[in-house]
Amino acid sequence: MLPLQQTIQFSDYSNLYDLIIPHDNLLRRINDLIDFTFIHVELVDKYCLDNGRTAECPIRMFKYLLLKTIYDISDVDVVERSRYDMSFKYFLGLSPETTDLVNPGSLCKFRKLRLKDKDLLNLLIGKTVAIAIEKGIIKSKTIIVDATHTASRSNPYSPVEILKLRSTQLRKSIYDADDSAKDNLPVKNEDDDLEHELDYTRGLLDVISSNEMLINIPKVKERLNMLKEVLSDIEDHYTTSKDGDARIGHKSEESSFFGYKTHIGMSDERIITAATVTSGEKGDGPQLPELIKQSRLNGMAVEIVVGDTAYSGKDNITLSQDEKEGFELVAKLNPAITDGTRKEENKFDFNKDAGMFVCPAGHMAIRKARQGKKNQGKNQAMVYYFDVGKCTNCSRKQGCYKQGAKSKSYSVLIKSSEHQSQSDFQQTNRFKEMARVRYKIEAKNAELKNVLGYDRAVSYGIDCMRMQGAITIFVANIKRILKLS
Repeated sequence: MLPLQQTIQFSDYSNLYDLIIPHDNLLRRINDLIDFTFIHVELVDKYCLDNGRTAECPIRMFKYLLLKTIYDISDVDVVERSRYDMSFKYFLGLSPETTDLVNPGSLCKFRKLRLKDKDLLNLLIGKTVAIAIEKGIIKSKTIIVDATHTASRSNPYSPVEILKLRSTQLRKSIYDADDSAKDNLPVKNEDDDLEHELDYTRGLLDVISSNEMLINIPKVKERLNMLKEVLSDIEDHYTTSKDGDARIGHKSEESSFFGYKTHIGMSDERIITAATVTSGEKGDGPQLPELIKQSRLNGMAVEIVVGDTAYSGKDNITLSQDEKEGFELVAKLNPAITDGTRKEENKFDFNKDAGMFVCPAGHMAIRKARQGKKNQGKNQAMVYYFDVGKCTNCSRKQGCYKQGAKSKSYSVLIKSSEHQSQSDFQQTNRFKEMARVRYKIEAKNAELKNVLGYDRAVSYGIDCMRMQGAITIFVANIKRILKLS
């Protein structure tokens, strides 16, 4: 049961917050900047108002998730820290003497039950953009677009490999804290037998858990919890969990990842105005119309779009030339993708980093070749060839690969004349001047990953990935607004 309004906690010690927490404290500034009652309004339909046990305040639960992202810590650690960190208690609306905190498992249920089916991504981005516009921070009419990848939580390692990896991480954290402790640890397992590795892991956990000094060191405790989680999963299933929504994406011709892509639109002031989350194999270019649409719905006037070659596809050039919804597209042409017409254009995506097409199953072409001759009255074509061995065993071969065929290729007709206007535009000084701001979004991607922990998914499935993206971008935007205020 959810009360109709949030309960205010009165305390004789509340004035301690004014004495202890500085006015420039990040959490105090966030509390002063944002009215979080919009969370209560959005989630009220997820609760029963007149039956059952009194529920935890949704605003406080949402703030717990923000703290997890800001400080990149686990459910267990964020609750534990709110027990003694006065800035956490202030941010959460708790009285200074409170010791009755939520169970860490409640945060997982809140994510799964209360935030499910909510378009949290557009909601939170829209909220921060509205604040930025209200404060006069966003003045430009330019958005910079790009995509950043996030590795799936699902592990590509075998059970033995993941146990060894987590054990190594735990031992390293111990050595950093107390190098002499290595003499008391059990002898490492050197073979690849799962039972031997399980025995070693249990022995390692027993030794460390009995050492009160070690388990109270935050970094050791964090690694210990991770190893326990992996051990429990493997003992129950003898396999690691799989992420059914994640796909293989390619950062270059030689480098790939297994996970998701977050496609971002960002103002010139480095406020993220729109985002979409897809599986890893999706191309960047097809997401541009949605990024522009959401940016405009959030109140951003979009007259210039700056991106890399992935956004200079034929459809995007046509969209930019629309009389009503048009804009200046500052994205260089790539002849391999933009100078022609593609068959099955909605199925195969072009990877700008590798310079190759990727099939719907995420497999990249292994080579390419130009066919036809110039000035012969017929269009030339760029043909991309795929590994037939992968095609024969592919789960998506129906309608894509004909059984028994000795090759699988994909052709792009080259028609450079259709993009002459864009080609002329990219030679102008105006184009070159506007293109200089593209570096800003690279820095924003680095911030999301390296500061806010967006380099790896914290849960499984694309819905959870969208939720993680929503909260991460919300935090990034709020921090940027505070910096510019």
